[in-house]
Amino acid sequence: MASLSGRLTHIGLLRFSGPDAATFLQGQLTNDTRGLGAGRALLAAQTSPQGRVLALLTLLPHSSGIIAILPRELVAPSAARLGKYLLRAKARIEILEEPWSVAGEHGEERLRAAGVPIPAAPGGYVEAEGLAIGRVLGDPGRFWILAQSGRLAELGLAGNPAEQARREHDWRLADVRAGIPQVYAATCELFVPQMLNLDRLDAISFTKGCYTGQEIVARTQHLGRIKRRLLRVALAQDVPADAVRLGGPIRLIDGRSGRLTDVQPVDDGFEGLAVVALEPADAATEDEAPLARELPLPYALGAPA
Repeated sequence: MASLSGRLTHIGLLRFSGPDAATFLQGQLTNDTRGLGAGRALLAAQTSPQGRVLALLTLLPHSSGIIAILPRELVAPSAARLGKYLLRAKARIEILEEPWSVAGEHGEERLRAAGVPIPAAPGGYVEAEGLAIGRVLGDPGRFWILAQSGRLAELGLAGNPAEQARREHDWRLADVRAGIPQVYAATCELFVPQMLNLDRLDAISFTKGCYTGQEIVARTQHLGRIKRRLLRVALAQDVPADAVRLGGPIRLIDGRSGRLTDVQPVDDGFEGLAVVALEPADAATEDEAPLARELPLPYALGAPA
């Protein structure tokens, strides 16, 4: 069955505007915002002073300001945390609500049928006729579309409101299969960026200079203390649904244990992403945790992507 495309109501938007917006974000996020220019998006993490990931943001260089895409449940907390660091910066943080909408599109077919411009490069970004279109970082066959709700509906890109739950499931399952991490309220501050493979997904700059949490992130990298990594896993169909939850424990057959960062039902059980200890000795095994098996990721962990 084809994946459903259309409006994603579980996703929210922040906008950073003003002459100091990029400079402000440079001091708050893991990636180098100087690489955020016309035609290119960025993936970055917002980290606590202790180097723990508070939110993951896809940044788009919108003509009205830098727009961040992140789970709706983290929009207000992220805006509030970042707002504490604004001080005298000539920048503004806004939560974008209606009429702004964000849609997710699987593949190019409907975009071509609607006459929508398609960015060519991986991580590419374009704007035209009231639309902003960006290729999903780490999964270039999918697209983010930002527009007013009426414009999405006019182009046939909004989807059926009655199918919203299925669209969210399909989008998150595509993230799982692409090995793209996400942080939600249940997993906020549980992981340092490398545990989520952000160093393998070009979401961390180790040369740009200081940002909140930078010292811990850099020390983790340079001392080689990355003992847990994001893995793709499968859980059996007979696992009770209440045992499969964000932040919940899992265990692998070889004795390693971890915590789920996302999990979605499939025909024969569940597929998810989990931060797992690389060595059994580093894992505190939880006997009651559901058993999982490792699935291949579409990128290597041994070298940067």
